[in-house]
Amino acid sequence: MHWQEVRTIYPDQYVLLEILDSHTEDNMQYVDEVALIRAIQDPTEATKELLRCKDNNIVYHTGQETIAIELRNHPFYRNR
Repeated sequence: MHWQEVRTIYPDQYVLLEILDSHTEDNMQYVDEVALIRAIQDPTEATKELLRCKDNNIVYHTGQETIAIELRNHPFYRNR
């Protein structure tokens, strides 16, 4: 399912998604295809669910035009 379809079906809501296909440009991951797991009505529940997400699952708000995730490098640790 494409993100625009999810946005049409669930306007202005949080949704739990599985990322099926994406591409990377610079330090951003742009999601092309998703599988909808469920809609989340309560923002507090959405935050809790986001903290529990693993692998390719994310919580995102349908008010966003695209799904763009900043990729961060892990900091290097120095040993002395």
